Amino acid sequence: MIRCSSPDHPHCTAWIMPGEQACAHGHGQPAADALPSSFGMLQAVRASRDALDAIRPGEQPGPRLHISGFDPRAAGGRQAIKLELRGMPDDCPAELSMLLQSALLPQGGGRQTFTRSLRGGWRPVVVEFSSRGREHGQYRVDVELHARDGQQPGGARTWVATVVLLVPRLDASLAEIHQTYLTARRKVRIQADDASIARLHGLDAAGPLDLAIDARNASIAQVQFGAQPGATEGKIDLALPTIAWDEELIEIDLPATRAAHPCPASSACVVAAEPDAGMQRHLRLLARDEWVLGRIDADADLLLCHYGERGPEHDGLTRRISARHALIRPGRQSFEIEDVSRYGLLLDGTWPGRHNPVPLRLGMRVELTASIKGVAALVVTALLPHAVVLHRVDAGGAAECFMLLAPETAPAHATTAAAAGCALPRAAVLPQLFHRDGGFWHRDPASGAETPLGPAAALNRLAGFHGRVRFTAGAYPETRAARSADRRAGSQVAPH
Repeated sequence: MIRCSSPDHPHCTAWIMPGEQACAHGHGQPAADALPSSFGMLQAVRASRDALDAIRPGEQPGPRLHISGFDPRAAGGRQAIKLELRGMPDDCPAELSMLLQSALLPQGGGRQTFTRSLRGGWRPVVVEFSSRGREHGQYRVDVELHARDGQQPGGARTWVATVVLLVPRLDASLAEIHQTYLTARRKVRIQADDASIARLHGLDAAGPLDLAIDARNASIAQVQFGAQPGATEGKIDLALPTIAWDEELIEIDLPATRAAHPCPASSACVVAAEPDAGMQRHLRLLARDEWVLGRIDADADLLLCHYGERGPEHDGLTRRISARHALIRPGRQSFEIEDVSRYGLLLDGTWPGRHNPVPLRLGMRVELTASIKGVAALVVTALLPHAVVLHRVDAGGAAECFMLLAPETAPAHATTAAAAGCALPRAAVLPQLFHRDGGFWHRDPASGAETPLGPAAALNRLAGFHGRVRFTAGAYPETRAARSADRRAGSQVAPH
């Protein structure tokens, strides 16, 4: 509500609602455009400020490092500043490595890590240092941000920035410290949150000052542009205990353009052609967001059947495997499995219940089904951030194992199954495989060299395989060959 604004009755104290034509005493009010409401004026101020911000070159969105909590007069010289990333590109990986170098930091520098939160933002990093015993002056902190971009050689991205921290004289006042700070930075933002008070007295007469005031949640922000009595005109006096500012991050190492994968595929198989080629004959690779375990004649990803004394049996106990028996998907912490079948499954001998996701753990035994044991059994032999490996421990163990890979995800550099906590011997001998750029890759654990997998790739040195090894697109090449043979045999039969 506003007071009566009739020019003919300036002493009227009646209150009216914005937009009303007359007060309770009948006094006419001026037009709305001549005297807008407080809400309208606030909206106009906000709109003008937004329009001004849009044309300021320094306010354009871009990657920047926000430094807050800096107190040059901290007791004992001990400091802790908070670093936050803002405006980073959306295609950045979920983890960035930050290298800091400065004479203020312990041992001249250190390495920190920025990681993304579940909401997509960047968790802040707190850096501790001490200015005790340091000569007064400005100390620079060189910042380097490194993104390895999926560990692709030549595809690293690097951002740099320089932060200047002030170590003042012992007799310097807080006003002098802020005056030195404002002299170097012409864009200042004063922000008050949660019922706090921010005060700024005076203006710097040496040049233009870009000042932004923001008060939220019952806060108070006071600005006085006149010089204080007895003070020199233009003197800055800030009643703020700490300083916060943004440093622009400059990208100096752009990501290299990667060539297309020579053999794009979302499912593949590494086939050991010799009987003594290792414990597994088929290493089936599946890059999916979710994997379906089902019967061999169904529309599933992991096609399972019962293995008897004479090999795979497509009938008999195999019929106890549902077309969609279980689902494996990435969970909040790791990969998880969910029973969606009619016949159930056992996890370490216990039925988890239908539609009840259970996190996979290293060494977990997965048995299909819950009603009849021995139909199909698998064990989790590797649990990596980008993949899970399942070995068959029934009669089909000499025929196949499965590597489920998160699509377009590469493992950390020099990561091995043993380093990831895989204690079982089978996982330790598997090659380092991953999916990226639409196809499958192999990483040499010794040299770190990455080779795209395709029919022409040399795979004879893959860990865990001996003799002649070949790569084929499609997770089930033997099924495809059998179907082709059936079609050829059918075409040779003369019609009656």
